[in-house]
This record gives sequence, C-alpha cells and structure tokens, in this order.
Amino acid sequence: MKKWIAWLCSLLLLLPLAACSNGADEGKKPLKTVRLAEVTRSIFYAPQYVALAKGFFKEEGLDVELTTTWGGDKTMTTLLSGGADIALVGSETSIYVYAQGTDDPVINFAQLTQTDGTFLVSRKKIDHFTWEMLKGSTFLGQRKGGMPQMVGEYVLKKHGIDPHRDLKLIQNVDFANIANAFASGTGDFVQLFEPTASLFEQEGKGYIVASFGMESGRVPYTSYMAKQSYMKEHKDVIETFTRAIYKAQQWVDSHSAAEVANAIQPYFKDTDLALIEQVVDRYKSQGTYATDPILDEEEWNNLQTIMAEAGELPKRIDLNTLVDSSFAKNAMNTQ
Repeated sequence: MKKWIAWLCSLLLLLPLAACSNGADEGKKPLKTVRLAEVTRSIFYAPQYVALAKGFFKEEGLDVELTTTWGGDKTMTTLLSGGADIALVGSETSIYVYAQGTDDPVINFAQLTQTDGTFLVSRKKIDHFTWEMLKGSTFLGQRKGGMPQMVGEYVLKKHGIDPHRDLKLIQNVDFANIANAFASGTGDFVQLFEPTASLFEQEGKGYIVASFGMESGRVPYTSYMAKQSYMKEHKDVIETFTRAIYKAQQWVDSHSAAEVANAIQPYFKDTDLALIEQVVDRYKSQGTYATDPILDEEEWNNLQTIMAEAGELPKRIDLNTLVDSSFAKNAMNTQ
C-alpha cells in the first residue's frame, strides 16, 4: 500500500484524452484509435492477442495501439495521467486508487483472466508433493502488494502454513529478476508465471509441483479498466472493445491450444511455438482464461478476501462502485 500511496500522491496532472480517429481506406468508416496499456507481455493474456491477431478489434471499428508498461503501478500511472485510454491490469489496483480518494475512479468493465497464473516450482523433483513440505524451506515469492504475492500467501495459509513464521519468505526481489535469482541458487521453492515455469522444467532448473490458480479459486486476476470520465465520454469505444474481447474469449475456448498458440505466436517471437502451446494448454485446462468478460460478485468478494488475508485491503468496496458489467452483458447479448 505504501508504494501505491507514494506514486498516486506524486501525480500532479491527470489529463483525460479522447480516443482519436485513424485514417481508413476510401469508402470505409475510419477506425477509432484506442491506446491500451498492458501490465506485462504474457501468454496469460492469450485472448487479448487473439483479438488483435484475428482482427476482432478492427471488425468493431477500433485500431488498438498496444503498449507494455511492465508493472501494476506504472500501468495505473499511465492510465491516470492520460497516457492510455484503457489498461489491462490486476483489479486490486482500482481498489488502491479508490481508497486514496478520487473524483474520477477507475472502473473495471471486462475480465480477461479468472484465476491466478502462477505455479509453485521446486528446485528438486518431488514425486508426491504436499504443501507441508514448504515448512522450514526458503520460499522465493512475488512482490509485496501485488496479486501474485497475495494469492501466494492466501494459498499457504489455506494449507496451514504461516508464510512469515513457518518458512523463510523472500519478497525483496524485483519481478523481472525472480526467475534469475532462483536459477542462481536462491530458494528451495519459487512462485513463477508461465512460460518460465515450464521452461525451467525443460532445462532441469526446477519442477512444477502445484498451481496457485487451482488452489485459490476464481478471482478477477486481470481485467480491463478505464477512468469513469473516459467511459462516460466514449461509451461506444468501451462497448465495441468489450465485444471484441468477448469474441476472442469464445474463440480461445472453442479452439485447440495448438490453434491458439499459432494465432498468438507473433506476440512471442522469442518463445518456441511448442512451449507456447504447452502453456496455453495448461491455462485452458485449469480454466484460467475467462470465457466471458463479466466480473461477478463472488469473484470480486474473493479478491477482497485474498487482499485482506495479506493485510493489503484498505477497505471493502461494493462491486457496483468499481465494476460496470453492463458493457460485458451487452456484448454477450449482441453476439
């Protein structure tokens, strides 16, 4: 929370910027440019890249300019300062912003992922893993205050493990360096996203023993959000954007992991196609990708419970305060 307060208070100017029109071929309606900031580049967000690759956004009259902002705080700063129209980031960030007081809250309007996307990786191969094995170990966790860390602690407590007493918890390593730290010998267990977790298995650097997503249940882990003022001024953009995402969610759900991998490979040029397929298959099999953009009350409450367990929830906030599912419902009704 302290980190969020620091960057939020440092913003001196919040400039709402309307979506502009882009040129189009003669006889065709111009596309509306929408600036989208994603928190990171990840196979975890496969439906988004499908929407781009398959032209679903353009079918809806949108020219989506995608920027990777690398971090929840940076992504939210970009959105609040007018550097992006829409952000793909963890829903907890909207709660942090609202808790600090704002006349223009950030509203969640479409959910993309519905489970945690991290996995527990062991340095040694374990044939019959139990969570009890983490007691007394060194656990290399994620950044404090972010969803991966909060879900990690929630799952440990669920299995009777006090993350601050029963093991040595390391949380001071930057997100980008966690995998390298583990590969260099830090920790007995580590919490990793894909494709790093599977890549470590291929290289013999670690072994996936559990899924945090399977353990934590459904939660609005990553969603699309925009400032309330932008949504009021550009309802048509939010509506068509959400419809394109829904098309992509349905496409991913109805196609094989191999087909999805082929579609999104241009966004992961440095990743082997077989590995992309393996990761997509793992996420599809555990229901990580939401099949529709609706963020429901049960998921919202589960998110706040996880935050509260980690000591990071400033206050409980009603679903309707920071979530507007009307666009998602309309998108589903018009397909």
